Amino acid sequence: MSCAQTIADYAFRSLGYGERLLPRSDFTLCQQFTLIGSGMIWNVYFGVLALLAGFALATVLALGKASSRAVLRKPAEWFVFLFRGSPLFIQFFFAYFLFQSLSSGYPMLSGLTSAWAGALVVLFFNTSAYSAEIFYGALQSIPKGDTEAADAYGLSGWSRFRRVIWPTMLRLAWPAYTNEAIFLFHATTLVFVSGFPAIQQRGDALYYASYFADKTFNPFVPYPILAGYFIVLTLIVITLFNAINRRLNRHLPSDARRRVKYRPQLVR
Repeated sequence: MSCAQTIADYAFRSLGYGERLLPRSDFTLCQQFTLIGSGMIWNVYFGVLALLAGFALATVLALGKASSRAVLRKPAEWFVFLFRGSPLFIQFFFAYFLFQSLSSGYPMLSGLTSAWAGALVVLFFNTSAYSAEIFYGALQSIPKGDTEAADAYGLSGWSRFRRVIWPTMLRLAWPAYTNEAIFLFHATTLVFVSGFPAIQQRGDALYYASYFADKTFNPFVPYPILAGYFIVLTLIVITLFNAINRRLNRHLPSDARRRVKYRPQLVR
């Protein structure tokens, strides 16, 4: 089988299109690159959707934590504490068994026992909690002169938040938030080893890398391929977030702009 035929057969196998059966013998580099790349579709899906939805919830949670009203502050504080205080791996397992229990009583929730929905919910809540803490710290660091200038211009309420508070918060939080976004994409590999099953062998990139490592008894080919894909994904995320960072800081002198730097999180 040629490499072109292999790509045609397996490029979208993780989504259920193409060849149904996985290769059983004579594994080629093209097969490994293609199938692991196919699984990356799921990792990108989890990361992008969780990041977009988590950004919105994180902003709300940060404002809740900064609120002087206990009825808004306490729920936000406990949400952030719960999801930052427990390991993501445990959250996956707990959520899977919780969704299973709920689906037995409410059949309309049965989709949550599948990775495409249930694991996405867990990643969404987890990144929301971490991002909320980043945004909250940025809110506390907003220079007093910025808010005084807003007051001097007669801005208040929604106008004050939209034109001064929110942009300044994002500008201050963006370098740290970039690292959270990168870690979120890396954390999507935990979906494979969580309780959420890979239906009909349609797994993420780690699923296919593990498959080839088990079949060939050689982890030194599929896992470096997997790492290479994530390095490329990380570079793409850094490039996009750098562009947004430049947009957020476009009004500052070039020497005063905060640069985005990737700092790996070894423990979370």
